[in-house]
Amino acid sequence: MLQALMSLIARCWKPFGLGDDANAGRECKDGLLWFRDIGRFAAGDFSMAVVQANQVLEDQSQIESGPFGTFVGVYDGHGGPDCSRYVCDNLFRNLQAILAESQSVVTSEAIQQAFRRTEEGFTALVTELWNSRPQIATTGTCCLVGVICRQTLFLASLGDSRAVLGRRVGNTGGMAAIQLSTEHNANIEAVRQELKELHPDDPQIVVLRHGVWRVKGIIQVSRSIGDVYMKHAQFNREPINAKFRLPEPMNMPFLSANPTVISHPIQPNDSFLIFASDGLWEHLSNDQAVDIVHSSPRVGSAKKLIKAALQEAARKREMRYSDLYKIDKKVRRHFHDDITVIVLFLNHDLISRGAVLNSPLTVRCALDH
Repeated sequence: MLQALMSLIARCWKPFGLGDDANAGRECKDGLLWFRDIGRFAAGDFSMAVVQANQVLEDQSQIESGPFGTFVGVYDGHGGPDCSRYVCDNLFRNLQAILAESQSVVTSEAIQQAFRRTEEGFTALVTELWNSRPQIATTGTCCLVGVICRQTLFLASLGDSRAVLGRRVGNTGGMAAIQLSTEHNANIEAVRQELKELHPDDPQIVVLRHGVWRVKGIIQVSRSIGDVYMKHAQFNREPINAKFRLPEPMNMPFLSANPTVISHPIQPNDSFLIFASDGLWEHLSNDQAVDIVHSSPRVGSAKKLIKAALQEAARKREMRYSDLYKIDKKVRRHFHDDITVIVLFLNHDLISRGAVLNSPLTVRCALDH
């Protein structure tokens, strides 16, 4: 029975090659910018864009839409692309397997279990590669996942990517920006307090360096998948880079892979959702992002958000956007981060009917540009 159910789910969610599915929209590139201006998922339309700043793109993202809902993932990697790529390959698959095993619909508990299984899998991979590629132990990723199932949005977050809801305000024509996700960054006072309570005997659990709060003086985020050198003592030693090695013993993990998960009943006035890595929110406020999407055509909305962030990044450095645009990857990282944006436009008729696409959808950003 279980094997038959897994086989059914695998057929229902069989991925399309990029560009093979009419629902996915057309994939385009413009220099370091990759985008799909418009596509269709089970509950409406989507727009998706990614701009590269690092030598190798560390952001990964995906949209999966099929008979039992829609899955959106934004994975903001750090220390290299290994962990974000691993999560993009495995987190959704793990959720599929868990739902098949329990013969259940999506729940907060199932999502948490999928995160745990993915963290365990990546830790096992680091163990396997420790002798040949020990620096993989210092890679990690923030995770922002949204699952729409049966008129409910489940939202899970690790790190500081952000999901913002655009909600119509009555009949005024206005649009309110509502942040749905919880961020885990040591620059937030509540996060520092949480860390101090978890580590009452460690006065150096958070350290202020160059105006930025960091866990153990090393990393800003307090939750992630990966970063196993901050979670398991056997990986916090040579031959990893000395800047990651801690002099004191590790009696318990400094970082957590336990996501904050909320369930949000989708309301009739909920218009669209913006999922983005923190590279966008460094330059745009929630209100600014929602206003851009609300006041623009749906086609190309994700790309427009990224360009607005880049224009602001250029303005901060007293340069023109056209000059920033000409700067190559790696050097570009001095001006902005990799940025991933996915915008979902909600069709309430489709949501209420539980409609599904004639063909399931799988879209992933390019591994590298």
